[in-house]
Amino acid sequence: MKPGPTTDGGAGEGPSPPAAPPLSPCVRICVLDASRRSCTGCGRTVDEIARWWSLSDAEKRAVLARLAAARGC
Repeated sequence: MKPGPTTDGGAGEGPSPPAAPPLSPCVRICVLDASRRSCTGCGRTVDEIARWWSLSDAEKRAVLARLAAARGC
């Protein structure tokens, strides 16, 4: 006898959970470099720090990618 069709769409298949929002890159070494207008701890600009919580996830990922590239990662 053949097994019947499954009703769940397959083992473990289904919609993926939404991606978690990007975490702040803050490392709690908050020292601003006035000449570069950025934090020497996390590397974000003053504007990026001020706007972090209102940035979209895509904008946050772009900031994180820029920081990683600056570190040579």
